[in-house]
Amino acid sequence: MFEATTLNLRNRRVERLARLLFLLMTVLLIVPVLIILTILTVKGGSVISLEFLFSEPTEGMTAGGIFPALIGTIWLVAVALLVSVPIGVAAAIYLSEYAPDNWLTRVINLAIINLAGVPSIVHALFGVGAFVLFFGFGTCILSASLTLAIMTLPVVIVSTREAMQSVPKAFREACWSMGATRWQTIRQVVLPNSISGILTGIILEVSRTAGETAPIMFTGAAFFLPFLPQSVFDQTMALSLHLFVISTQVPGVPEPLPYGVALVLIAIVLAMNALSIAFRMYLRGKKKW
Repeated sequence: MFEATTLNLRNRRVERLARLLFLLMTVLLIVPVLIILTILTVKGGSVISLEFLFSEPTEGMTAGGIFPALIGTIWLVAVALLVSVPIGVAAAIYLSEYAPDNWLTRVINLAIINLAGVPSIVHALFGVGAFVLFFGFGTCILSASLTLAIMTLPVVIVSTREAMQSVPKAFREACWSMGATRWQTIRQVVLPNSISGILTGIILEVSRTAGETAPIMFTGAAFFLPFLPQSVFDQTMALSLHLFVISTQVPGVPEPLPYGVALVLIAIVLAMNALSIAFRMYLRGKKKW
């Protein structure tokens, strides 16, 4: 029978201390989220109903529901995804599989990192200058969604590139030895095995896109509209801007109303994330490595 030495006992104490530290850090991350959700549920849960979700604001936006803002948020997120995901994945494919390691590639990588750190208000001003004025789209869903797409492109590019680089190089070499071209290898081997990582970037993009206010405030979101958008060239309401407006600009708003809007916004983001995470786990479970 072996007896624990002084070194073994010290290592066990260090391991227990590290485990306790990591547990504490995890709790510190989870507790604020639970507190926020609890406050929103307690203060805003009373206004949540089918009528609240499927009716328009009334009485100067001090009553009624959020249906136009809800539909507008879906429009903005959907169009932004349709623009940013193909461009981001294509850029990541080039940087990961085709681009040589030279000064130009390093400059591109630096530009992507810097783009991720640009404040959202700067993206808003860029969207006004580029899409509203220069291209002449005007203040509409398309201008707002393009601004959101550019703002979230770094997340998609970086997550996709990291996911593709995590695929073992032996997979590529096996395909090349069978006579497959580089593109065939990427399309049939690399991308299917990195889809879970790509979905991670899309999840982060959805969360940020749905909650941004500044980029859409100047490019496509409206204070109030009595109708639903019919195309990407219409203006629209959005939940994030609606929450800002009724919280700061509209007098006499009942206290539960802003909390109810915030609760719905967070619920939408959590639902989208949950569906994406479930799909990602399903795909990850089918991996053979």
